[in-house]
Amino acid sequence: MARWGMVIDLDKCVGCQACAVACKEENNVPHGSPQEQERRTEIYWHRVIAVSNGKYPTVSVDLLPMPCMHCDDAPCVTVCPAKATYHREDGIVIQDYRRCIGCRYCIVACPYGVRSFNFKDQEEKEYHRPDLPPDRSQRGYWPFPNRVRGVVEKCTFCFHRIDQGLKEGKKIGIDVVPACVEACPTKARQNPKCSIYLKHSKGSVNGIELLANQRCIQGIPHYVGSPGYAGGGFSH
Repeated sequence: MARWGMVIDLDKCVGCQACAVACKEENNVPHGSPQEQERRTEIYWHRVIAVSNGKYPTVSVDLLPMPCMHCDDAPCVTVCPAKATYHREDGIVIQDYRRCIGCRYCIVACPYGVRSFNFKDQEEKEYHRPDLPPDRSQRGYWPFPNRVRGVVEKCTFCFHRIDQGLKEGKKIGIDVVPACVEACPTKARQNPKCSIYLKHSKGSVNGIELLANQRCIQGIPHYVGSPGYAGGGFSH
């Protein structure tokens, strides 16, 4: 069976956060509040962080997209006592909210810090924006119409899009892509052929070697002489 993966070109990422906003809208993720941000309890399935290197006047900034990496050997899957976190056959790591007991072992085990705990019930009021949230009445059981308090949430690689696309006979990676890929204005999440590629046990995509135990989301590092090069480079 095909195993899905993603390549992110860090030279093209400008830190606009369009991917983070698209993820929140697609999956009905709460926008958070200043108080939640101060307490660091806001929910993110995806975000882009900026890391400063060096001292003035030779300061550089690396922009690091941080979705779930959907690790092949995922520590979150190993530590979950309720088996609420598991691998699908296509390699996507999924969180079953109905089984999650809120112990947060997976949050501690995640080496990338990309899991969030939902501390509150879904609010009844609108999303604090002029346009209303998208109509999800025709999307089946996912995304859930109401959020579940007391469980862990994470990026799902927009598996609902992939599953629906396969049912409709569409080409995954060309006709159907995750929301973050679709929203990226610089196409940092698209390689020359497609946005999502078939990940084999061993191979190479854009010069990045893929081994059996690597994560399925790979970052193309900065290279010397490239526009986004900032000194050491980064690959995730």
